[in-house]
Amino acid sequence: MKKLFLLASVLFLTASSAEAKRIVSQSPFITYTLEYLGLSDSIVGVSRYDFLDLPQTGGIIDPDSAAIAALDPDIILTSNWTDPKTLRNVTPDGTKALVLYGFEGMKEVEKSLRVLTKELDVPGGKAKADAFPSAWRSEARKVCGGGRRVLILSSCVGSPFSFGRRTYLFDLFTEAGFRVVEDHETIRHMNPSEPIKTISGLVSRTRPEIVFVLHDADHGCAVNLDIPDVELIELDGNHFVYPAPILLKGLKDLQDIFSADNRKAS
Repeated sequence: MKKLFLLASVLFLTASSAEAKRIVSQSPFITYTLEYLGLSDSIVGVSRYDFLDLPQTGGIIDPDSAAIAALDPDIILTSNWTDPKTLRNVTPDGTKALVLYGFEGMKEVEKSLRVLTKELDVPGGKAKADAFPSAWRSEARKVCGGGRRVLILSSCVGSPFSFGRRTYLFDLFTEAGFRVVEDHETIRHMNPSEPIKTISGLVSRTRPEIVFVLHDADHGCAVNLDIPDVELIELDGNHFVYPAPILLKGLKDLQDIFSADNRKAS
């Protein structure tokens, strides 16, 4: 009986230590990934761009060292966009820093899930991480893309950008049956200093059938295209602009629009 009690105590302490880990998330895409793994309650601080009402710790490029130190985190999770020297300078003694990837392909999104599951010893996390690759592909194949030529745009209010070949949305929309016509290697930014300066110029060059516009509070995209035979479709940016499992909701959105029945009715 005593041995059983001791074993139960050890299991309880192991589970409690995993749940009690204090996490700072420096990007919404990381927060969404933690949420998918059931770790929302472990997050004690988030970036200024996050959707959780928690103490803010700056951004990916400019993390706030004082705000981070005040939270006494066990681990800081950030993107590879954070300069390594900056990350070292803002990481308190005794705190671990972990860099995650995602923007350059769905393989990176899958890897981030596996890395977090292992690093944070997430109960049931391995099963979720293992299931995600087939889950997003299965949902993508339910979208009737039909080989349509598409552009995917975001942040049109500021400096607009389009998702190119080595991005997670290229992978996602390609798997969904679309042909992404942006030929830039990664993300193409449009402004007066770039070879392609405007959305209209990009549309004229790539000749899409559909322009998808990602729209949310931080990535507003008001586009007026007076171009024949180009369909403009606005999507919920919250479901698409972050390389995280929230993309499963984005695929549901696409299914609603591009189910065989809906397209016949339109």
